[in-house]
Amino acid sequence: MSTETVIYPGTFDPITNGHVDLAERAARLFDRVVVAIAHSEKKTPLFSLEERVSLCEQSLAHLDNVEVVGFSNLLTDFAKSQNARCVLRGLRAVADFEYEFQLANMNRAIFPEFESIFLTPSEHLSYISSSLVREIAALDGEIGPFVPEQVAIALKNRYTPS
Repeated sequence: MSTETVIYPGTFDPITNGHVDLAERAARLFDRVVVAIAHSEKKTPLFSLEERVSLCEQSLAHLDNVEVVGFSNLLTDFAKSQNARCVLRGLRAVADFEYEFQLANMNRAIFPEFESIFLTPSEHLSYISSSLVREIAALDGEIGPFVPEQVAIALKNRYTPS
């Protein structure tokens, strides 16, 4: 096992079983995993940063070496503040690769010691995305197989008319 810290950044709006899968696998590869939840107001997230942090903490509580932190600065600056030189990114499909490749090169241009590590989700989770989960939930569809239980409850509460 490495003694490195890896940053696993994203909007996590909401965290899905695919995200949990990658965090679990990263927790086996690294001594410390920081799930970094981007403030990301330009994406107009469904859940506030505080809600996303809470849902991620609940979903990842079974992993002793995983921390959940919100951030709103440049990823490379956040990584330096966490003494991390690695970032974990998930690749679901070939379509993700081009953007991730560009991002990895930009991050390395800003912080030359910063390495990008790519993991693919388990095959049975590779089609899940937060945006698809939100869409299914908004249409009152069954999302239980795609997200942790507390996330399914939060989505149901968000989309149920008061």
